[in-house]
Amino acid sequence: MMNGKELVLETLKRGGKPDRFVRQFEGTTFLPGDPVNFYVRGDRHPGMDPKQDLWGTTIVWPADSIGAMPHVTEENKVIKDITRWRDFTKVPDLIANCSALELWEPYLERAAKVNREESLLMMFAPTGLFERTHFLMGFEDTFINLMTEEEAFADLEAAIGEYRYNGLKLMTDSVHPDMIMVHDDWGSKTNLFMSPEKWREFIKPNYVKAYNYLHDNGVIIMHHADSFCEPIVEDMIELHIDIWQGALPQNDIPRLSRQIDGRMTLMGGIDAAIVDRDDSTEEEIRRETRRVCMEYGTLGNFIPCITYGGPGTIHPDADRFIDDEIARCSAEVFGG
Repeated sequence: MMNGKELVLETLKRGGKPDRFVRQFEGTTFLPGDPVNFYVRGDRHPGMDPKQDLWGTTIVWPADSIGAMPHVTEENKVIKDITRWRDFTKVPDLIANCSALELWEPYLERAAKVNREESLLMMFAPTGLFERTHFLMGFEDTFINLMTEEEAFADLEAAIGEYRYNGLKLMTDSVHPDMIMVHDDWGSKTNLFMSPEKWREFIKPNYVKAYNYLHDNGVIIMHHADSFCEPIVEDMIELHIDIWQGALPQNDIPRLSRQIDGRMTLMGGIDAAIVDRDDSTEEEIRRETRRVCMEYGTLGNFIPCITYGGPGTIHPDADRFIDDEIARCSAEVFGG
């Protein structure tokens, strides 16, 4: 039987022959907390006082919440006039502040404990280009500026894109990970946040340099976007995205799978609204997981998974039932 790493790599191959379904994030070791992210984001924990990240965005994490979130109001938004955005925020200098070897030593000690013969070391790069934009000014101003201040908007996106490139390059050069999970949600459940043309004009070009660097250095690119991304799936492939993680079932996954034909792996499909509620039953969770395995998994180059941007569900039993049902479906489809 293939080990976890072998299974993931075989699933990613065009025409690969895995011996079972990958159980969500099986075969990867998720290792957040590197110096780049800690420098910009700082220490975050439930119940913390509101704090600003290095871009100036106010971040909150109430004790009863599952994670940290930006809290952008008319009063505290960072960029109040995009034509003068440099007057309101300063791009964090990652090269100057995150290059020293001694900063990386604790993280490298953690990384050294990963058995990379059996597991892919996966680093974490949250808050992508579009997300950083609305962190700085809120959704409403983001869309207004996108339509009315194109020159200034493009300048800001280019600056964020270069910042992201510097961060991803530092992570790659310092750790040589097998995989990096990059977060950037580009849409809702049913639509992109902007037209495909606008996305190609402002977002896509500012990923080219960073993703080319990861690709050229052999890093598997897992891009998390629990969004409706059907209109830009070919663009995602052009950007060298190896795994689209978070592929919502609102996307036509069977059609996309046929279209992609092994050029990118789809990961997701399991509807959190069904499986991860206070009142979700074991039967509901197993039924949804089985649907995903049998409808999508048999198409190839697909990993059944919750669409959240990291391992684990909110309710631990949901995750346990999902993994067990994937294993049951594997036995039926692959034998053994």
